[in-house]
Formats: sequence, C-alpha cells, structure tokens
Amino acid sequence: MSNINDRLKTLGIDLPPSGAPAAAYVMAATSGNTVFLSGHIAKKDGKPWVGKLGLNMDTDTGKEAARSIAIDLISTLQNHLGSLDKVKRIVKVMGLVNSTDEYTEQHLVINGCSELLFEVFGDAGKHARSAFGVAQIPLGACVEIELIAEI
Repeated sequence: MSNINDRLKTLGIDLPPSGAPAAAYVMAATSGNTVFLSGHIAKKDGKPWVGKLGLNMDTDTGKEAARSIAIDLISTLQNHLGSLDKVKRIVKVMGLVNSTDEYTEQHLVINGCSELLFEVFGDAGKHARSAFGVAQIPLGACVEIELIAEI
C-alpha cells in the first residue's frame, strides 16, 4: 500500500466513485506530465451542496464543503491515473466560492481543500492557489474547485 493510501486510511477517508461530467467536457485531461482536473462542485449526500457564503452558509460550513471536494478530486486523480503514487506534486488549486458581495473569507473556505491535500500528499500537496468569490456556481453549489497536478 502506498503512503498516500496509508494516509487516506489513517484519516478515515474512503474514496467515493469518481464523478461523471455534467456537460460537454471530461473530468481529467493529461498533457505531458500535467493532469488538469475539471471543476468539482461540493456535494452532500450525493446532491449539489447548495448555499451562498455570507447569506445562508458560514465559513466553517464552506470549509467543510471544500474538504469534501478535495476527497472527490483525489478520487478523480485515482480513477484517471490508476494509482495516486503517480502524483509527483499538486501544483495549483483554484477555488470558486458562491458568496455575497460583502463576504471576504473565500480564502478560508478553500483552506478546507488545501489542508486536506497537505495531509494526504505531504510536501507534494503544497500548492499554489487562487480563491475567488463568484455570484453563482452551477446548480447553486456553494463551492467549486479545480486542480492541476504533476505526474
């Protein structure tokens, strides 16, 4: 078992089945030694986790949603690559947070994803990142995150 699988087990994480695209795109694409993962929306109980930060959702709940997305992103990497051992580094994470104009803690929400990537991949999980507040995310989801990894 790889160190990554050991860490997942230690964290009590069972990877869910990899998601399917909801429109005309693929969940992952490889170019050279880089894997690009499409945006993954937050889901709760298998359905879009709907909410707007600063209106009907707080930062801690948004952070929990971002953490759940990290698990889905890892699952997509596993499915696409066949083994998480092929991941050399998580290079970049981009997070979109469905939020009000006044809300300013998008970076704290996306920490839910970033912190889990650090826990799972160790130093290879340390990445560059952007976090944006947006007016809406497909299906009303509270958070959407995409990822770029080196293999």
